[in-house]
Amino acid sequence: MPEAVAGHTVLIAGATSAAGVAVAAALAGAGARVLAVGSNPDRLQRVLEVAPEAFVYVCDLADFAAVTALAASVHVEHGPIDGLIHLVGGWRGGGGLDGQTDEDWDFLHERVVTTLRNTTRAFNADLRASMNGRLAIVSSVSVDAPTPGGANYASLKAAAETWTRAVGHGFGKAGDTAAAVIFAVRSLEGLEPRLAAEVLALWEAPAPTLNNTRRILTSA
Repeated sequence: MPEAVAGHTVLIAGATSAAGVAVAAALAGAGARVLAVGSNPDRLQRVLEVAPEAFVYVCDLADFAAVTALAASVHVEHGPIDGLIHLVGGWRGGGGLDGQTDEDWDFLHERVVTTLRNTTRAFNADLRASMNGRLAIVSSVSVDAPTPGGANYASLKAAAETWTRAVGHGFGKAGDTAAAVIFAVRSLEGLEPRLAAEVLALWEAPAPTLNNTRRILTSA
């Protein structure tokens, strides 16, 4: 049987990470149209190595004007999207509470929260209009048990989860067939194939059973 995601257009934000490459390969292999977005054109070649049919876009996702321009280009070239997989992230931390610097906060806020706000606002109408719209982010289990040395990181991951739930609430309130899902991990290293499989499975279940769920991914 064909994969449920086949024929859907899925945008991966932060596609040049190991997780992004794995998700792109899985989606392309399942018959989805993959739109891979990153800030480094050279690193985007990693996606084309595993998914030659993917479409790559260079964009600063922290710049809302750039993201709206990206959305306009995507709509002209491919029409509305059916999925947004947000994998932009990063880590800064350590040093206890005194080590939670403003510089680290700003770095994490831009990558974890601002990019999510920008992409979801730019593509929200697409996901709501799709018969199978899906939004997914990767968060951290540190939200559940934050430590002083990871206070910046956990706080901003919690903010990203809250934003995603707000998007999901909008989906549910309107009776949309879209769903927002949070995947939480301790570390993504080694879990890339598991994440890719979970992303494919987002199109296997009806939106009401998925929307505003939080799933912890482990290697077990």
